[in-house]
Amino acid sequence: MNTAVLRAHSIVVAAHGTHDPAGVAVAHQLVDALRARLPGSLVQLGFVDVLGPGVREMVANAQGPVTVVPAFLSSGYHVRVDVPREVAATRRDDVTISPALGPHPLLVAAMAQRLREAGWRRGDAVVLAAAGSSDPRAVADVRAAARLLSGHVGRRVRVGFVATGAPRVAPLVAGLRAAGESRVAVASWLIAPGLFSRRIDTAQADVVAAPLTAHPRVVDRLAQLAGVGTALRSA
Repeated sequence: MNTAVLRAHSIVVAAHGTHDPAGVAVAHQLVDALRARLPGSLVQLGFVDVLGPGVREMVANAQGPVTVVPAFLSSGYHVRVDVPREVAATRRDDVTISPALGPHPLLVAAMAQRLREAGWRRGDAVVLAAAGSSDPRAVADVRAAARLLSGHVGRRVRVGFVATGAPRVAPLVAGLRAAGESRVAVASWLIAPGLFSRRIDTAQADVVAAPLTAHPRVVDRLAQLAGVGTALRSA
C-alpha cells in the first residue's frame, strides 16, 4: 500500500452544527470512527451551520486532494447549496464533493437494527420519523428510505415529520392507533440525538428507536463516499 499517496488525501466530513452536546459528540464519534477505518487519510470535521470550524475553513486548510462528505441523510439545501458554496469560496480545484449519506441501504439497515434494539415486533405498525424539509428532493429521499425500511419490517412504513412537513409524527401515531393498530413503533431517521429526537420521544409510540449515531453501517457509508475505503481495506 502506498501510504505516501494516501496521506496526501484529506476527507472533510461536513456536519450540521447543533448546540446540543450529545449531537456534537456524535459528529466527533463519526469522524473518529472514520479515521480508524481509513488510517492513511486525514479526516477532519467541518460544520455547515451553528458551530465552527466551518466547512470553508477546513477545506481551505486541508492537504489536497480533498473529498468533502456531507453527513446528511438527504440531498436538501445544505447539501445542494451550502456545502458547494463553501467549497467554491476556497477557490481550490482539487476538491470533490460526494453525495449525501442517504437514502442508502446501509443506513436503512442501521435504522432497522436500532428499531429491533428498541423492541420492535413483527406485525407492529411502523412510522419512519424524519426532521422534515421544504425541499421536495429531500422529502423524496425520506420516502425512499421508508420504502427500503418496509423490506426489513415486512409491511408498509409510513413517514412522519417532527419539524417541517406533514403528517407530524404524534398525530400519525395516534391515527394508526385509532385505525386499530395494537402497537406502533417509530424508527428514527436522524443521525444524532437532540431536539428532534426528543420530540419523537413524546409521540406516545410503543417503541421509539434511537438515532443512527455512529453505527458501523453509517461509518461504512462514510468510507464508501470518501472513495478510499475499499482500497484501504483490501490493501
